[in-house]
Amino acid sequence: MASADVVAAEDTRIALKLFAALNIKGPKVVSHHDHNEEASTEKLLGRLAEGATVALVSDAGTPLVSDPGYRLVVAALAAGVAVVPLPGPNAAVTALIASGLPPDRFRFLGFLPRQSGKRRSALQGLRHDPDTLLVYEAPRRVLETLQDIEEVLDDRVVCLAISLTKQWERFYRGPASEVSAALREEGEIKGEMCLVIHGFVGDATDRAKAMQVVEGLAGAGVRAGVIRDVVAEVFELPRREVYQAALKFRDS
Repeated sequence: MASADVVAAEDTRIALKLFAALNIKGPKVVSHHDHNEEASTEKLLGRLAEGATVALVSDAGTPLVSDPGYRLVVAALAAGVAVVPLPGPNAAVTALIASGLPPDRFRFLGFLPRQSGKRRSALQGLRHDPDTLLVYEAPRRVLETLQDIEEVLDDRVVCLAISLTKQWERFYRGPASEVSAALREEGEIKGEMCLVIHGFVGDATDRAKAMQVVEGLAGAGVRAGVIRDVVAEVFELPRREVYQAALKFRDS
C-alpha cells in the first residue's frame, strides 16, 4: 500500500484509519464505491495510463466479492494493465472453515433477494443442490431468511457466522429454526453475517418419484397423515415435507 500512488477505497475513512495504524504515508486515497464506480473507474484508468500504481482495498473482506471493483478490474485488463491479486480475508470461506459443514463442494451466492417471494423462489431452485451454500445476509433480514430456509429447505442445518475475525465473533449452528430461536433470545441483532447452508442429501430422482406417489395417494383420498408416515419411511424423506405435499395435492 505504501508504494501505491493512488489507493481506491470503498470508504476512505476506514482506509485512512488502517493506514494510520500501520504508519503508511504517501498514497492518495480516493473513494470508489457502488454509487460512483463508473466515474471513478474512468479516473483511475487515466492514472493507470499515466503509469501510476493504483491499489484497490475493501472495507471488510475481499474486493469484488459482494464489494465494488469488478468494473475497474475489467477496464484495467482491457487496457493491458497488469492486475495483481493479494490474498486477504474472505467472510464466506472463513465461515465455511468453521461451520462444520462439508467444505469439499460449495457455492457462493452473495446476497439472496430482499423480497420474501423472490428469496423463497431462489431457495426452491436450490432444494436439490448438493453443494454447501454460502450467502451473505443483513441483520434486519436474517430472521426472515432463516424462516424461509426452515420452510422451503425443510429446516436445513445451517451455520450463521457473525462479525468474523473480530473480538465479538460468534457462531450459531443447527437447524434453521433453532438458530432463529437463539437469535431471538439474544435480542438486538447486529454485525456482518455469513450464512452457511448444508447442501441437499439424497437422490433428486427418488424425491421426484416420492412426490408422484404422494400425488397418487392424495388423489385416491388417502389421509395426509397416512401418506406422511408411509412415504417418508420408504423414501427416507422429511416427514414435514411429505405431509405438506400431501395437503397440497389434496387441495389442488
